[in-house]
Amino acid sequence: MRSYNARADIVRDGDQSHECCLVLTGFVHRSKLLKDGRRQILSFHTPGDMPDLQGLHLPVMDHSVCTLMRTTAAFIEHAAVRQITREHPGIAEAFWRDTLVDAAIFREWMTGLGQRDARERVTHLLCEISLRLRGVGLATEAGFSFPATQTDIGDALGLSTVHVNRVLQGLRGDGLVRGNLTALTILDWQGLQAAGDFDPTYLQQRPKEAKGGETSGHASLGSAQAVH
Repeated sequence: MRSYNARADIVRDGDQSHECCLVLTGFVHRSKLLKDGRRQILSFHTPGDMPDLQGLHLPVMDHSVCTLMRTTAAFIEHAAVRQITREHPGIAEAFWRDTLVDAAIFREWMTGLGQRDARERVTHLLCEISLRLRGVGLATEAGFSFPATQTDIGDALGLSTVHVNRVLQGLRGDGLVRGNLTALTILDWQGLQAAGDFDPTYLQQRPKEAKGGETSGHASLGSAQAVH
């Protein structure tokens, strides 16, 4: 286990990977830096995710994994991961499912960058983060806390910080949300989904059984289920 301060590199673009990282607490993102310093955030990751699982088969990193806040991660040697997947096919299946869900999220982000306007992009991301955090018990339907800045959101969605700020102001003005990213209250979930053209199918969340056998209103992502 290792602990990192906020805005620290866990692994850098070009590093040779010998172990997989499991996020225990905190939040991380994957990103790519251009030569002139411009940054593209490729994904956000919650506790329970293994953001560099692909390093098991692609030993040289083609992007960086960085923290958004103080984060604790566990590291598992590739040899140990290979051994456990050989001995336990169910774990191998869970890892395979995790990579497929990861790819689905990438496809959805690519669609947003290419076809959605700024309001739709920001709102769609808020809906995604809300459901993913609910899936690991870090949010409720009423809202969530996310340590990303407006600059981070802009770098993820191809928008300027000013544009992200305007969109968030508009969502507050329309009565869909209240507060900011570190303490966001969702006032109208259905309205937020409609504004972002959000269909959660790509997250492939599985309903979990509540007490008494009833299906709860939120679910865990495959990656979190694989870990827990």
